[in-house]
Amino acid sequence: MVPYGSRRFARMDSLPKGNAPDLVRLARRLFWWKSPEEALRWPGRLLAQVMTLGSWDDIQVARRHWSEEEFREVLRRPPPGVFDRRSWTYWHLMLGLEPVPPLPRRCLT
Repeated sequence: MVPYGSRRFARMDSLPKGNAPDLVRLARRLFWWKSPEEALRWPGRLLAQVMTLGSWDDIQVARRHWSEEEFREVLRRPPPGVFDRRSWTYWHLMLGLEPVPPLPRRCLT
């Protein structure tokens, strides 16, 4: 098992091209503790949040903005503490990343 502390999580440097208002709505709903502007500074984290907590409609919005390879990159280098076992397994199977590796753990020391 690879602890989170041993690698950086996927950080996309810019937002995908296209219509941003739908991404602002996603950020507002999925990052209730941050402003949408702050949440949108970390597109990889936003995508991970959609993959874990998003509704079907949220996922369709994300698929319009991010490629399948970008979804895979989030799984290869996940942000700490976002994925639960169910979403981790689901997205690995949906994206053909088998066998499903163990859910990453945070390394606090």
